Amino acid sequence: MKVSASILSCDFSNMEKEISKVENSDLDFLHIDVMDGHFVPNISFGPHVVDCVKKISHIPFETHLMTEYPLDFVEKFKSSDTIIFHLESQNDPMDVICAIKDMGKKVGISLKPKTDVLKIFPYLEQIDLVLIMTVEPGFGGQLFMKNQVKKIKVLKEIIDNKNFKIDLEVDGGINEKNAKICKENGANIVVAGSYIFKSDNPEKSINLLKSI
Repeated sequence: MKVSASILSCDFSNMEKEISKVENSDLDFLHIDVMDGHFVPNISFGPHVVDCVKKISHIPFETHLMTEYPLDFVEKFKSSDTIIFHLESQNDPMDVICAIKDMGKKVGISLKPKTDVLKIFPYLEQIDLVLIMTVEPGFGGQLFMKNQVKKIKVLKEIIDNKNFKIDLEVDGGINEKNAKICKENGANIVVAGSYIFKSDNPEKSINLLKSI
């Protein structure tokens, strides 16, 4: 299992120290939740913060655009390795996919819990990653929604049947117990925030998730 650590759960007053806790671990990605105050109620990180974090970390970045108009943000987060946007946003998904690809970045599409999984099928051939939300986006610390596991399983079956080279990632309330369920149903990446950064030993928490 690959692991992405969401810095939304960091202590913002000392982010460099927080990231240093995972910098020498086997962590696969840093997950950056960008919120615009419209698509979700909260506002989080701007591009300047992401650029600053990039200077102190060698870990690949995933930027998760929880924004109403992702096309307004794609270029601003060009320092990221992967850019993920929401299918429920207001821009045409193919326009966003093309904009991200034009920058040479990997493309991901995220689905809110209430979004029908069938809606992402037309875009699977064009993308590198699907992010299944197992909480409502916009707030950290929520509990894992077990009813989203079926969505993971359905997507995994489609990906395998079509031989698509797509990562299947899960984000929301992740711990060692439900990460195992996610893997059993086809996920190969989990995003964890509180489980890692609120832990007494973040590196041990990462290793536990990776060993699942």
